[in-house]
Amino acid sequence: MRMKNLLAVGPLAVIAILAGCDSTTDKVSLLEQENTELRDQLSQRDKALESANTDLREANRMLREQEIMFDDELTTLASGVSSPTAFDGIEGVSTSVSGREVTVTVASDVLFDSGRTSLKSNAKSSLDQVASVIQSRYPGRQVRVIGHTDSDPIRKSGHKSNYHLGFERGYAVRDYLISRGMDSSQVSITSFGPNQSLGSKSQSRRVEIVVAE
Repeated sequence: MRMKNLLAVGPLAVIAILAGCDSTTDKVSLLEQENTELRDQLSQRDKALESANTDLREANRMLREQEIMFDDELTTLASGVSSPTAFDGIEGVSTSVSGREVTVTVASDVLFDSGRTSLKSNAKSSLDQVASVIQSRYPGRQVRVIGHTDSDPIRKSGHKSNYHLGFERGYAVRDYLISRGMDSSQVSITSFGPNQSLGSKSQSRRVEIVVAE
């Protein structure tokens, strides 16, 4: 009787063992798949981390360059000497650097006859060079054209005030720069009239072209 029971149990045990093998195989397969997915995720994270490190190194490099430029500007300002600019050497033009702005100064006596707002023909050559430098060295930068006058009252020129005269002269310079290819939206105009006079009347009469670096 016991032998018969053993014989009856035998096939069932074999089936259970085989079923257990299939289950183990499935588990191993799942574990291998999970392992592959984890390795892929780890690889992607490593690539993302390397890319982030590259961006950080580039940002640090640019920051160091800006710090060097800033230190050079501070040294220049401390020494009281203006840095050479691309405008140096243009006839009738002087330049100065303040912070990140370059101011190009042209004497009104070079640009205009007394009380006039029409550019002299020989002044256009200098403005041609100024426009060329701005377009090549400072593309897309904002430019302010500022008209200045002396403090003598307006008598014969027909302008209402020195502010009007300064504006008309600034406008003439702005209009000419635009005619040489500069973008009109890039160039604004202001008149300070006699408000920012210099050491002499001839020095006070001027047009400044301020390029924002």
